[in-house]
Amino acid sequence: MHSDLPTPDPDALAHSDQLATHLREDILAQGGAVPFSRFMELALYAPGWGYYSAGASKFGAAGDFVTSPELGPLFAATTANVVAPVLQQLGPQARMLELGGGSGAFAEIMLKRLLELDALPARYAILEPSADLRERQRERLEKALIPPVFALVEWLDRPFEDDWDGLVFANEVIDALPTPRFLVNEGEIYEETVELDGEGRFVRGAQPADALTSAAVRHIERYLERPFAQDYRSEVLPQLPYWIQAVAGGMQRGAMLFVDYGYTRAEFYQDDRTDGTLRAFYRHRVHNDVYLWPGLQDITASVDFTALAEAGTNAGFDLAGYCSQTNFLLGNGITQLLEQAEERSDEVGRMRLRGQLKRLTLPTEMGERFQVMAFSRDVDMSMSFLLGDMTWRL
Repeated sequence: MHSDLPTPDPDALAHSDQLATHLREDILAQGGAVPFSRFMELALYAPGWGYYSAGASKFGAAGDFVTSPELGPLFAATTANVVAPVLQQLGPQARMLELGGGSGAFAEIMLKRLLELDALPARYAILEPSADLRERQRERLEKALIPPVFALVEWLDRPFEDDWDGLVFANEVIDALPTPRFLVNEGEIYEETVELDGEGRFVRGAQPADALTSAAVRHIERYLERPFAQDYRSEVLPQLPYWIQAVAGGMQRGAMLFVDYGYTRAEFYQDDRTDGTLRAFYRHRVHNDVYLWPGLQDITASVDFTALAEAGTNAGFDLAGYCSQTNFLLGNGITQLLEQAEERSDEVGRMRLRGQLKRLTLPTEMGERFQVMAFSRDVDMSMSFLLGDMTWRL
């Protein structure tokens, strides 16, 4: 079943076994079943064991997947062209909050480009739950940035709690939020659980959904103007509105910018997508066994961008725009940045830059799979979504 996946080394398997034991203990302590969202939370974030909490490489060729910032400087530098006008409108006390800093690649290029554009924030904060990734980010940024710029960087355990003006940025964060899964049976809504079979293996179960999950599923059905079919399974994030309010915190003026893979609601809950969008990433391979090797693989679900739009606007923001990553990058100057970078590069460097552009923008690569959504509050972002705006599809 997993013959196409590289076998983890013995130390990695021992680590996974430790986390699996912890997961089994948690399931037994909860009476023999936990919501899938709880399993996903522990598999990804359990301190010292979870995928994002342990020390193994996640990003790039040596990891399990490649994000846009890890391909090279073009993505972050182009995004800075959008961020800079927002920060300049807000004034010298504006802050920037990056959710999940990855390897630090995005922050490095963002801050260098903002310096060029004379748009540095007063504070650049990274909200990173992984102590290991924090240390990697700190080492990278301290080495890459000049001291006055590095001095702007800080790491937070929670979003800003005071009143502030600024911008929130998140690339591939919402897809990693622990998501409930639902199942429809004879018209009733159930929540998918994780249980243990007689040999201690993780298996699917179900329990009546709580009021929050049931209401979220019924809201989707009303939007689609049809009920879900028998045995339909998928993901839903009823906590998304609360999460949006939490990450914005006390923002008075500013913007939020999200990049992720996903669909509009009508596409997300297509009749033929009967088992949702949940999947796992391991060594650049995608597969469906999310119970395999806990702690060694990423678990992810696509984003319902209609739900994100609802959450942002219900939190008091204006929907500033929604488009594909291709149109976002092309509309905000990636080709001009490419030309400038090519002038400073040798032939090998130019080939890499062109390859980077293709990966970021081609429909068969990241260009159409990844989408960008922005929200604004008392700032103008109208110029950032002139190319290919898709808000009408929501």
